[in-house]
Amino acid sequence: MAASSRARVLDLYRAMLRESKQFSAYNYRTYAIRKIRDAFRENKNMKDPVEIQALVNKAKRDLEMIRRQVHIGQLYSADKLIIENQEKPKT
Repeated sequence: MAASSRARVLDLYRAMLRESKQFSAYNYRTYAIRKIRDAFRENKNMKDPVEIQALVNKAKRDLEMIRRQVHIGQLYSADKLIIENQEKPKT
């Protein structure tokens, strides 16, 4: 993968993670982050430029979908789960 292509993919990866962290629902947030990490790890050794471009295009569409879902989730927010309200242990 060319250096510019690698940088573009990493920027897309970071943007997807950043947007996913904005989900107000804990379950959606953790699921999205896990799926993004798994998908990028699964395809990290891809060499074919045509396949890489197809995956980048799919990731861009997915990023837009995540942005829409985050926005919708903020409109209809719910109470936090117990797991989100736990305090960190003091050391």
